[in-house]
Amino acid sequence: MADDADDAQVPDRSALAQPGRARPRVAVVFGGRSGEHAISCATAAGVLAALDRERWDVVPLGITRTGRWVLAADDPERWRITGGALPEVTAGDGPGVLVPTSTDTRDLVVLEPGAVPSVLGAVDVVLPLLHGPYGEDGTLQGLLELGDVPYAGSGVLASALGMDKHVMKTVLAGAGVDVVPWVLVTARDWARDPAAAAERVAGLGWPVFVKPARAGSSLGISRVTGPEGLAAAVAEAQRHDPRVVVEAALAGARELECGVLQELDGTASASVPGEVVLAEGRFYDFEAKYLDDGAAALVCPAQLPDGVAERVRALAVATFEAIGCEGLARVDLFLTGDGRLVVNEINTMPGFTRSSMYPRLWAASGVDYPALVDRLLELALARPAGLR
Repeated sequence: MADDADDAQVPDRSALAQPGRARPRVAVVFGGRSGEHAISCATAAGVLAALDRERWDVVPLGITRTGRWVLAADDPERWRITGGALPEVTAGDGPGVLVPTSTDTRDLVVLEPGAVPSVLGAVDVVLPLLHGPYGEDGTLQGLLELGDVPYAGSGVLASALGMDKHVMKTVLAGAGVDVVPWVLVTARDWARDPAAAAERVAGLGWPVFVKPARAGSSLGISRVTGPEGLAAAVAEAQRHDPRVVVEAALAGARELECGVLQELDGTASASVPGEVVLAEGRFYDFEAKYLDDGAAALVCPAQLPDGVAERVRALAVATFEAIGCEGLARVDLFLTGDGRLVVNEINTMPGFTRSSMYPRLWAASGVDYPALVDRLLELALARPAGLR
């Protein structure tokens, strides 16, 4: 009897749509409090344009930079990066929204100024398109777990691991994955004994890359060629995160990326690899990624020696599984001059515009953009309820 009672408390997700609705309702969540707010909006623009409206009932939910949830415009053009202008969710984009935080209901409640709160209706699945802290790092995933709301992508732990470059590398190294050598510099380290911290960094050799430990889209990253530039680079990284990761530069290495996507049976598959080819003197910073079309070329598929592509794909899947990811991820690697493959990082919610590397990798592997979005939602709806 006890087992039966426990089973009865687990919501049944076998019916994809709620009674009276022909299509499952998907909440597309984007924006957020991180420095990657605009990139999240651009990702949402691509996804909103790709979703099959005959199959999915779409509700766009934007989160402002202060954390306010609003019922946002279902207009892909509103959220694109155009002419160098970065999109932003504001409180004026729509009425406020309250999201469910208990298993009693999945209803969204709309808050119009001067009006009684109204029930918009229940959500079947969430597509969380936030990048960076306060979203991609397990915080949004934890909120959705409280209400037992199905969502696409990795769970709380894998999302948190993937966000923190130091912890990520520690876990991957423990799993036997070759990672780029690094040093963690905490705010306490730097304030208490910057000379000792600088000595540890120097042990990596020069040049190095100085990065916020918990940020993406290359925000706050500096390339430092000698000790005289370290303090300014740490200060820049600390504008985004008090924890700073310093990584060795791998001279002459090729920068590769590989997409990982789960099948409906739970197994993970890897895309063909792609390569980031940078203009001379550049590195893959925010401007090169999103604003300067001439700074970097994304070559897909990458032209690699015999056997290397399969090694890249196998290592990408091994990295995905070592972190405990679900749904999707993009693994960034280096191919060194002596043929070694070294993992740089894993992104549990990679950029998802049509021009982003992740969708391009899968398009080259036979899975187009709309099918990719559908797969993520199907995986979320098929996943059993409970801890992930």
